[in-house]
Amino acid sequence: MTNCPSRRKAVWGPKRAGSALAVVLTCLTPNTVAARPHHFVPPTKPAGVPGSAARPYKLDHELTNRSSSANPRLSTRVIVTLVPGATLPPEFKRFARSSTLDLINGQVLDLTNGQLKQIASHPSVFQLHYDRPTAKHNYRTSVTVGARAVQETLGYSGAGVGIAVIDSGITTWHDDLTSTSSTLFPYGNQRVKKFVDFVNGQTLPYDDNGHGTHVAGIIAGNGYDSLGEKAGIAPRASLISLKVLDQNGQGTISNIIAALGWVAANASTYNIRVVNMSVGAGVSESYWTDPLTLACKALTDRGIVVVAAAGNIGKNAAGQLQWGGITAPGNAPWVLTVGASSTMGTLTRADDQMASFSSSGPTYLDYEAKPDLVAPGTGTVSLAVPGSAFYSAKAEYLLDGKLPLGYKPYLALSGTSMAAPVVSGTVALMLQANPNLTPNLVKAILQYTAQPYPGYSALRQGAGFLNTLGAVRLARYYRNPQAGDPMPTQRIWSKQIIWGSHRLTGGVITPSGNAWSTTIVWGSAKTLGDTGDNIVWGTQCGAADCDNVVWGTVDGDTIVWGTAYDGDNIVWGTAESDNVVWSTDCGGADCDNIVWGTADGDNVVWGTADDGDNIVWGTVDGDNIVWGSAVDDGSDANATLLFPDDAEDPLPSLDLEFGDLVPLMPDPSATPEPGTSSIGGL
Repeated sequence: MTNCPSRRKAVWGPKRAGSALAVVLTCLTPNTVAARPHHFVPPTKPAGVPGSAARPYKLDHELTNRSSSANPRLSTRVIVTLVPGATLPPEFKRFARSSTLDLINGQVLDLTNGQLKQIASHPSVFQLHYDRPTAKHNYRTSVTVGARAVQETLGYSGAGVGIAVIDSGITTWHDDLTSTSSTLFPYGNQRVKKFVDFVNGQTLPYDDNGHGTHVAGIIAGNGYDSLGEKAGIAPRASLISLKVLDQNGQGTISNIIAALGWVAANASTYNIRVVNMSVGAGVSESYWTDPLTLACKALTDRGIVVVAAAGNIGKNAAGQLQWGGITAPGNAPWVLTVGASSTMGTLTRADDQMASFSSSGPTYLDYEAKPDLVAPGTGTVSLAVPGSAFYSAKAEYLLDGKLPLGYKPYLALSGTSMAAPVVSGTVALMLQANPNLTPNLVKAILQYTAQPYPGYSALRQGAGFLNTLGAVRLARYYRNPQAGDPMPTQRIWSKQIIWGSHRLTGGVITPSGNAWSTTIVWGSAKTLGDTGDNIVWGTQCGAADCDNVVWGTVDGDTIVWGTAYDGDNIVWGTAESDNVVWSTDCGGADCDNIVWGTADGDNVVWGTADDGDNIVWGTVDGDNIVWGSAVDDGSDANATLLFPDDAEDPLPSLDLEFGDLVPLMPDPSATPEPGTSSIGGL
């Protein structure tokens, strides 16, 4: 790769030159990955719009098979989506279940296989989808990602931010969920604003499985039973618990869609800005047609950040690393998808590693680059629920607190289910610091401030390892910057965004860029998908200038960091950009109608896979990938770890860990958690 010489001074601010969309093209050179000859020239697809994987159909793949080959008298639960303005045909109303899915104009029906083609032929019906199954997939964590510094130095705690946890419910009581504020809550002194049960219809909070409470504690536990040690990332955030999984941790996507619809209808009442989904299902169709991913899009279009676990299919049955295990809804570009790393049981970042169980990209069918980033998810200690399925099944991983309780209040678990809430809590801190952030800008800040580790592909670690401290500082910086304010740069920042399949470098984010609008699909080349205006992320800068950005130093000679077109070919920002999924195949664009990782007639592998790599869709039935089994069910004996208690270890230096180039200053408008000057974390 040949870098363009720096031709302009890096500038920062809301003003752009009139020729802002001009991009230096004369020094563009091919990617250093040599173009490999293929037997034929493949088709390409525009970025940010449906490709050939998004097939028009009435019956999805599973229902098509059941309607033709299965016993016609057997019953199948389906999701029926209707054309705009239509209602369910009268002759099928008696098969409808009570749950309606208003968010996608759908309804859940129990039909015989012999009725599937009949209802599909009705003009009121848009599509039918199989209601496929879903499952659930520390002091140390909080210190490692920098959340403790955010709480104690900057003063942010997630106060006022509502986080909806779509999972197995939440315990009736845990000391770590008590409130230290004067805010009144409906279920006693527990920071649970609302509980809705989509499984059994109960009205009071409960968690008969234990997974949801563990997730909630990672987000917002206050560490009461551990004297602050095991506090969560955002210990004053408000929790909204939506139960979609049963006692065994199982459910269906219709329950999740119903919960997402509830969030859409009640977001303003409870100030829900974040949805955590440590649940998932197999990918059986394009995210452009899957009702689960489309329901998530309806929320992000409303400005709500949807955080999902990447899945726990990073290894095959032989223990080998494999590609392509991202699960739904994490396969969608509008979702913030989180993989898992390991702190290796220390407080420092230098020895952190990828968790081998964490699913890698690209996504099945659409071949998107995922995950977006990774966060600690190995041996994570959070809340336990006495009497729950986890409390008995995982007794060996139960842990004592610091108070004499007569039971063990904490539990260690591993999985991307544990990594996602670390990011959800971080997003709550970012939104407390800057309530104006959109879902796209939240993702961009998280990726730009993440720390990339050598030896890991972007399809494993995304943009890098979570840096809560850097993300919150940059979010606060964008809230109300004044001329002359230095950008709070840290040496560990990736300074990159993975936009769709393209790794973008050589620029700084401008919060007024059109890329961050709720109307823009992450990864698009233009504002209307394949038409409209060019996408703008920010301002181009050279390597040195990107470390010394000062707000408002516009000199009229700015080069915008965004998309442009050279004839028929799109230029992704700068010469440093590369396609992390397809490399130089398909001219650097995204291939269409080509299976990633396969070989053509010349035995040349398509995309960034190598011949002999293990790929999920080559070894696993894509319709039957229900994740959680690799870690949450205990089938991987090395996955759940009990690291030694290191609460007495000296705290590492922030400067050495994060490389702050601008002094860390508290926010006078933030209110630290009362009585938590020694908060540690999970």
